[in-house]
Amino acid sequence: MHQEKATFYLVREEALPEVLHKTIQVKDLLNRGVYTTVNEAVQKVGLSRAAYYKYRNYIFPFYDLSSGKIITINLLLDHKPGVLSQILSRIAKSRGNILTINQGIPLQGVANVSVSIETHEMSEDIESLLQALNELDGVQKTEIVGQG
Repeated sequence: MHQEKATFYLVREEALPEVLHKTIQVKDLLNRGVYTTVNEAVQKVGLSRAAYYKYRNYIFPFYDLSSGKIITINLLLDHKPGVLSQILSRIAKSRGNILTINQGIPLQGVANVSVSIETHEMSEDIESLLQALNELDGVQKTEIVGQG
């Protein structure tokens, strides 16, 4: 039997229609044990059971799909001593396994760095790690540019 290859898209949360937001909310309520039945959870968020069952197997938070994978993060950093070291320490703290580091020559006081990380052993989700990296002194921007 021939099965079509699934195509995945990375879409910002703001672009999702309300039905998908509510499907995610129901899944979260059920996963956290706030509600034990689909009926209770869909009623709470104002979603029909039919809509929930239609979309539940097709929408997941990014960090669910990135668990156990290799992700590549692009960072824009101030060109000053210790910034890259802080980033690598923070990734290590979350038990991310760094596979590659590529740093461009700093231009106008800013360096572009690309880091590939194996996420299998990580103790936190990717969103939390990115937020923590963004809060480090000297980090101007972080974004995920690849996932494998």
